[in-house]
Amino acid sequence: MSISAYALENNYKVKKAMASNMMSELMHVRKQTIRECMSVYDHEEHRLEEVLKISGVQYINDSKAENVNSAYFALDSMAMPTVWIVGGVNHKHDYDSLMPLVREKVKAIICLGENNFEIIQTFGNVVDIMIEVHSMEEAVQIAYRLTKKGDAVLLSPAGEAGDMFSDYKERGLKFKEAVRNL
Repeated sequence: MSISAYALENNYKVKKAMASNMMSELMHVRKQTIRECMSVYDHEEHRLEEVLKISGVQYINDSKAENVNSAYFALDSMAMPTVWIVGGVNHKHDYDSLMPLVREKVKAIICLGENNFEIIQTFGNVVDIMIEVHSMEEAVQIAYRLTKKGDAVLLSPAGEAGDMFSDYKERGLKFKEAVRNL
């Protein structure tokens, strides 16, 4: 089965689909059943969820990315210049693995959270624009002003939600609400 047969938009979803396909084959699921399932494969809420496209800018909710590895896959999947909304409870994350992706794909960073020291230290000299905010509404408003047609705004926090939100679901819902209110 070719990758183009899948109803998928990015590398993360392709890798997830390939793993699912492999497990299905190991369990002797019929190939036709696998094809049917993969052709209608949909994403889970808060994981690379395309919220809206406004003035040619795609807003993506990846609130479930509560660690650096998850944020890596989100950034890796970005095919357009990206304003990255990042931050949350920081348990001494090592953001260095994100450096090549940030250099290549991120045009601005919006730090959302109470403790952004590590993010600022790591990426402060890498992107031209880095702004700290104290609410999701403020983050989305600033992202809106920083983007142009063909860009993306990605909420992929690389940290847990416990500083400003009860969990990643609340954070993601606040992001979607703020985008819809633009």
